[in-house]
Amino acid sequence: MTGRLYGVGLGPGDPELITRKAARLIEAADVIAYHSGTHGRSIARSIAAELLPAGVREEPLVYPVTTQRSSHPGGYQGAMADFYDESAERLAVHLRAGRTVVVLCEGDPLFYGSYMYLHDRLAGEFVTEVVPGVTSVSAAAAAAGRPLVRHEDVLTILPGTLPVPELARRLADTQAAAIMKLGRTFPEVREALSQAGRLDAALYVERASTPGQALVRVADVDPSTVPYFSIILVPGADRQVGAMSGDAGSSSVAAPAPDPTELMVVGLGPGPDRWITPEVTAALAAVDHIVGYGPYVDRVPQRDGLQRHASGNTVEVDRARFALDLALAGEKVAVVSGGDAGVFGMASAVFEAAEDERYAPVKITVLPGLTAAQAVAAAAGAPLGGDYAVMSLSDRLKPWDVIADRLRKVSESDLVLAIYNPGSRSRPTQVAQAKTVLLEHRSANTVVIIGRSVGRPDESVQTTTLGALDPASIDMQCLLIIGARGTLVTGDRVFTRRFVPEVVATSVGGMS
Repeated sequence: MTGRLYGVGLGPGDPELITRKAARLIEAADVIAYHSGTHGRSIARSIAAELLPAGVREEPLVYPVTTQRSSHPGGYQGAMADFYDESAERLAVHLRAGRTVVVLCEGDPLFYGSYMYLHDRLAGEFVTEVVPGVTSVSAAAAAAGRPLVRHEDVLTILPGTLPVPELARRLADTQAAAIMKLGRTFPEVREALSQAGRLDAALYVERASTPGQALVRVADVDPSTVPYFSIILVPGADRQVGAMSGDAGSSSVAAPAPDPTELMVVGLGPGPDRWITPEVTAALAAVDHIVGYGPYVDRVPQRDGLQRHASGNTVEVDRARFALDLALAGEKVAVVSGGDAGVFGMASAVFEAAEDERYAPVKITVLPGLTAAQAVAAAAGAPLGGDYAVMSLSDRLKPWDVIADRLRKVSESDLVLAIYNPGSRSRPTQVAQAKTVLLEHRSANTVVIIGRSVGRPDESVQTTTLGALDPASIDMQCLLIIGARGTLVTGDRVFTRRFVPEVVATSVGGMS
């Protein structure tokens, strides 16, 4: 019979925070394993030292490296993978011999803990159990005496090793945050907090729950003194503490209502930053609020003082009202769309919401952007060189019967057709239905261009025919361009003639 493996959380440092279950398992273990740095000292062992039974076998698991630099052929990741393989095999020897193995873990074993890598390797062969522990986030919050989140607030746990722009973006997009893995990353983390406008409220907690515990403002910390075992807390944005020593509070005298300001509605283009116009870039640099669908908001770089308001993809009018309310209160706001805001974007939703007379004082300015049809057309050649139509296959805002009727009319008119929103997981049949409708009036040899993720690293542009089009291969990352009679393929390029021969013009609607 094989032994049993336990991953035991010890809490953040104070031995009195070890759970009764964890203590019982440690005292009954045959083998105690623990990780340590290259110096050989183990924080986990020091926390549980008084509980180790006399004569217990110990398995110190000493990291081969503690930074991202390694001479291993696979780099740091390769060195660590080999280390965990070897450590797991060392413990497997004991487990196969029927011994009970307890792996000591600071905090919680499955919360940024090294134990999880052993668990991945051993849980499939041996009986395992994880004993949770008090996390460093809980201990830091207790040390600070600051509620992090209340009601529907969102708490985001972030590693300080993230790149500054990504860390700043995530800090700006959440109500509260805890940042771990500091040490040498502290200067970059502080810069991200500054860019996100969260630096003043951020609290630094060092060695929470231990005799060396320290609590200071992040802005006052000397970066050269920050150990790995420290954490930054950012309380909920609507409850940020003014001063650690206590504030007198804000004045109860109401400020005069500000004058309404201009609301910018901007298009970010279909993908890469190089397709964002200088006009849009300047507008984004001048506003204090960005409002939009989450993935589009994510494309706007975070900076100091910028507040980001992301929402889902089916609440356009609610999003527009939110932006209008901010502008009505005197805030500088930009609503962002992918592509061009006026082509199946947020501009129409903003004007729809602005029909409410209370928004009359707000000036709405729409700044154009490169739209996906233009990007796909340029990648393929010049298929939009003649007259063309643009349609969306989404039936969320219009019934399918209307879409089908418009497809027929476009086909009868012999217009090139750019199709947005062709298919998704919730609309898996519409491309096939559209193909059937189009073939009523278009030849099976009609040129079709499939543009996928154009402008992004995984861009692909494929030329096929209407008859050969595979609807199952189309999703929301695609834009389709359906050619007309004058659309030709020359080599690997596609273009549409600028002129229409008279004989074709008099026979529009027939099959070629």
